[in-house]
Amino acid sequence: MEAGNTRGRTRLVKGGVTVERKTLAIKVDVDTLKGYLEGVPRLLDILGRRDLRASFFFSFGPDNSGRALRRVFRKGFIGKMLRTDAPGTYGLKTMLYGTLLPAPLIVPRDPGIFRRVLSEGHEGGIHAWDHVTWQDKLDRMPKAMIREHFDRAFEMFRDLSGREPRCCAAPAWKATASSLAMQDRYGFDYCSDTRGVSPFIPRMEGRVFITPQVPTTLPTMDELLGRSGIDGSNLNSHLLGLMGTGLNVHTVHAEMEGGSRSGLFEELLDRCLELGVGITSTGEALRRLEKGSLPVMDVVQRAIPGRAGKVSVQA
Repeated sequence: MEAGNTRGRTRLVKGGVTVERKTLAIKVDVDTLKGYLEGVPRLLDILGRRDLRASFFFSFGPDNSGRALRRVFRKGFIGKMLRTDAPGTYGLKTMLYGTLLPAPLIVPRDPGIFRRVLSEGHEGGIHAWDHVTWQDKLDRMPKAMIREHFDRAFEMFRDLSGREPRCCAAPAWKATASSLAMQDRYGFDYCSDTRGVSPFIPRMEGRVFITPQVPTTLPTMDELLGRSGIDGSNLNSHLLGLMGTGLNVHTVHAEMEGGSRSGLFEELLDRCLELGVGITSTGEALRRLEKGSLPVMDVVQRAIPGRAGKVSVQA
């Protein structure tokens, strides 16, 4: 059997026949200052010890995490907070930012962490300017404000790195026709704003957009823990059982997998490597696909298990 370097490959030769194999693209969402300062360096160390690359999507602007408590009446929000031990994961200070405490800027606090991600060969992209505002207000956000959020994050990425971002991943998988249209204007190689099963060209409100979507295909840790008997002892077995042949996209959070749950993330990576699952960044996985063959598919808003509120889903 000829496999070569296992990282990121989607096919291998066995007995002279090319067969599909499992690939896991790691997508890291950085939502908070705590996740940025503590979680990102820890994740870089974990990935570096295994010579693996991932995609990191940064919230660049203010950490308004405390304002998320306005979601308290949203169905499933309190349950999710309790299941995932949100106070322990995020810390009391984070849960007060933007309310009782001023909202600090995230990446400007230590730009060296952002630059380290890029210098170590990982893919970097935009997650948000203001994560909480995007997640809670996008549906009624005017186009000018959407443009302002993109512009501020885009410019900070460029100013700190000397290059333009080539990808974007919306907070909480929230997208609208207006946000997809705005992404097309920036010429991103791809965006990852949706949940689904495979890369596609998005269509929303009857309009077909240009920028490919690479959806998250696996449930996240915070969606699984505490549900259906899943805990730290069987979480990774459950995730491995959900992985199919071809491309699987897994979103991890700097605050969880880079924090108190980092051991579970290390275990997942090691089990994948032992099983011959290729591990790569989201952008690298997309580059190995034939973009011209991506299907046009609708994006709809739908509730998914373990998450409060609706998200953008590949229909």
